[in-house]
Formats: sequence, C-alpha cells, structure tokens
Amino acid sequence: MKIKQILILLEEMAPLAYAEDFDNVGLLVGYQESDATGVLVCHDALESVIEEAITKKCNLVVCFHPILFSGLKKITGKNYVERSILKAIKNDIAIYAIHTALDNHKNGVNKIFCDALGLKKTKVLVPKQNFIQKLVTYTIPENVEQVRNALFDAGAGKIGNYEDCSFNSQGIGTYMGNENSNPEIGERFEFVEAPEIKIEVTFEKHLQNKILKTLFVNHVYEEVAYEIYDLQNTHQNIGLGMIGELENPISETEFLTFVKDKMQCGGIRHSALLGKSVSKVAVLGGSGSFAIKNAIQAGATMFLTADLKYHNFYEAENQIVLADIGHFESERYTKNYIVDFLKEKITNFAIVLSEENTNPVKYL
Repeated sequence: MKIKQILILLEEMAPLAYAEDFDNVGLLVGYQESDATGVLVCHDALESVIEEAITKKCNLVVCFHPILFSGLKKITGKNYVERSILKAIKNDIAIYAIHTALDNHKNGVNKIFCDALGLKKTKVLVPKQNFIQKLVTYTIPENVEQVRNALFDAGAGKIGNYEDCSFNSQGIGTYMGNENSNPEIGERFEFVEAPEIKIEVTFEKHLQNKILKTLFVNHVYEEVAYEIYDLQNTHQNIGLGMIGELENPISETEFLTFVKDKMQCGGIRHSALLGKSVSKVAVLGGSGSFAIKNAIQAGATMFLTADLKYHNFYEAENQIVLADIGHFESERYTKNYIVDFLKEKITNFAIVLSEENTNPVKYL
C-alpha cells in the first residue's frame, strides 16, 4: 500500500477543505508515493513519537496537531519542532496532520467530546460561514434527470439532514448558433425557442471543480449555460464546537466531577457556579474562548473548553458556567477515533495507537 492511498482515506474522514485558513494540515513531511510500512496515530508528532514510529516500523505518523505550524527558515535541531522534523526526514517517516479539518467535521473532535459525556441531540455550535455555493444551470426536460442525479452523486444537493435537494422551474430558452456551432436542437443560424428546466443546487465550495466536470459530462448541450453564486448561508453540519443535552439534568458540581473523571482532567478551572442544574452543555475541544458568546446565545448552562485566560472568565456574566478542562484533555479521545476509522477501512495493515503521552501540562 502506498502512503497516498492512506491519505485518501484520511481526507475521506476529515476533508482538508474543512480546515481553518490559519491552520497547516495535510502531508507535512515525506513522499506520498512511498510504500507504507505502518501507521502510528498520535496527538502530537514530537521527537519521542517519531522514535516510537521507528521502533514500531511505522513510516507514516498521523498526528492531530501539526508539528509544523508556522514557517521554518532553518532546520538545525535547536528546538522540539526542528528535532522532530530532522528525525522524521532522516528515517524516511512521513507526517500527516489533521487538526481543524477534524475539528470542523460533524463527526469529529467535538462529536467525540459529546459522545464521551453522553450528550444527545447534538448540533454544531459555530457553523462554518462562506462555505456554500449554488449552481444554476438549464437543460431540456429529457436531460434533467441525468444531470440532476449526476450532480447529487458528485456531492451537490445536501442541506442539513437532507440529500438530493434541488429546485426546478420551467421556462423557455432561446439561442442561435453561428457557423461553428453544432446545436443539439435546431440548425446553425436558426433562432430556437425551446422548453427548458432550470436546476438549482447548493454544494460545498471545495467541490466546485468536481461539480462542473460532472455537469459538462452529463449535459447534452454543446455549450452549457451555468452560473455559480457564493452564498452567505452558514453550513449546519460543518463548524467548531457542539452543543448537546444531558439525558438527565444534574447539579453543576456533580457534572464537573463527572467531566473530571471521564476526561481524566488533572484539574478544572471554572467561573462562578450559578446554582442551576446542568442540562444543555456546549463543548469546544482545544482553545475555545472565542465561542463563549455562541455558547450563551445557544442557551447552554455550561461551556467546556480549554485555554481560557483570566479575563475570559468574566465573560460568563452570570449567564453560564465556563469550565477550562485542559487542552489535551478536551481532545483526549481524538486519536482513538482516527485509529478506529483507519482499522475499519484497512483490515490487513498495521494501524498503531501511540503510547506516548504528549500532554505538556502537568499537575500536582
């Protein structure tokens, strides 16, 4: 198996187009054409993890956090990033990072977080914006079903929990071909008025090339008329954080104790307790201070995240309990999810869960 075949599966799990613009995801080190000997899945691709990969004969390390985040002008081994990269290159080990591509996925980091706490009726907390486009095209009635079904198969027409969504309207199309034309209906230099169906479908913008290629292949016209619009709609199934509900409301203290045990937290910093029962909970794995207002607006009684600063706790405004459970802890089960996914897809290949604890934060 080539490394690139595994990368295709990883993109199926977490499309790189879902990642935030600031992020650095995908293949960071190595050749995708190399034969794969094994996959080691970890949280952070530190030097100790690369050594583990060498020992376990894995030449592809799949990490959650990108070890290469900002640009390097020199690689001399002076810090932990450079040492890890040097060791990987020296031992022909490829490194692939997932990070916010999986953060934003509806079944990714925050769904894993919710599932660990038993939250139900989950939905995205901060839906991704400027990610939806709309295709409008026109064809004869006899060609409508072929075009529409092909577009659905290519990924168009998905809205929330629904698939194969489109809007179709009837009208009259007109055209006249020149001496170089080869019209499907009518002759050159003939003014044609023909019944046409207008098809409108939405799609995720990273699919645009695939959608257009599909349109051109399945359309009967020599020249295909189409329009593409950027929509301001938010994407209901892609975005950061999630909100869900506990099956049975419990007290704030009971819930925080439960979270500490379930997520194996060394400690939990939190804002003032409000004396309310906890029923609706917002979560955001990793640094989530930017979503405090979203959690309040969503009606959450508690917001679990990480990396909150002193002044962030004031933003609770006696409307919500903010709880910082730790960065690593909030993403704890992510690597297990990646391993399970790959093992389901690849049954005859070594997929190894790293045994290295890469959490840099320690507790007394």
